[in-house]
Amino acid sequence: MLTRSVKNFSLVFLSITLLPLLLFAQGYKVKTIVLDAGHGGRKPGAAGAFSTEKAVALEVTLKLGKKLKEALPDVRIIYTRTTDVDVDFLKRAQIANSNKADLFISIHCNSMGNIKVQDGYTTLKNGKKVPKYRSVRNNVVRGVETFVAGSHRLNEQDAAIRENADIKLEKNYKEKYDGYDPNDPATFIILSLFKNAFRDKSLKLAKLIQSNYIADGRESRGVKEQGILILQRCGMPAVLSEIGFISHPEEEKYINSDKGQDEITDAIVKAVKTYKADLEGK
Repeated sequence: MLTRSVKNFSLVFLSITLLPLLLFAQGYKVKTIVLDAGHGGRKPGAAGAFSTEKAVALEVTLKLGKKLKEALPDVRIIYTRTTDVDVDFLKRAQIANSNKADLFISIHCNSMGNIKVQDGYTTLKNGKKVPKYRSVRNNVVRGVETFVAGSHRLNEQDAAIRENADIKLEKNYKEKYDGYDPNDPATFIILSLFKNAFRDKSLKLAKLIQSNYIADGRESRGVKEQGILILQRCGMPAVLSEIGFISHPEEEKYINSDKGQDEITDAIVKAVKTYKADLEGK
């Protein structure tokens, strides 16, 4: 049985986000784009050998906004943050919803946790040898992936759990998000009831972004649907792009370099231009 707090979360989720916007899911033009630099302030996100996710995401987001404005001068560009500040999840979605945005693009860096590797053997008192392990950083996995709102089995929600975890750093997060708990499986049951009215358009943009990444020689990890709260609360097509693994030495260098950031932002700009032209029949 669902808890009262989770039920309250579902009702507020509907009233704030989806019901006023369901009829707007089809037939619109791209006039306003909200760009979201992930994390910020006391929420650094993932950390690499020499950089943090919040800093890389902000640099890329600001460059992306500048290029979008040059490519689409009639489109209004709005940022959820332009400095190293902490912006609550709810506020990020509210910025997009209150400005009647037509697209929401969130920029993040991916990361892998530590793995255990064998480090010799330990000899017990009875003479038996058992493997000894140590924890080391997983610096092998690399690639790009782009997410849209969705709800699948809980064990497939790795990105959602990771990205939603910032909520626990916010003061009184359970009261603010009406019982939402990023560690509670019931949360994902609730989110599964609210299929994003803009799923097809979100998927279209996400696939265009990934295709452009691949054209630049990046390793693609695909387009995925997960219960990422910030995407679920946006009343417009919304994507979250993981631009590379900050835990991978070469990718960390790439996403911090001018060349890498230019390729990443160019790929997204091309995707938005194609998306807009296809949508508006131009």
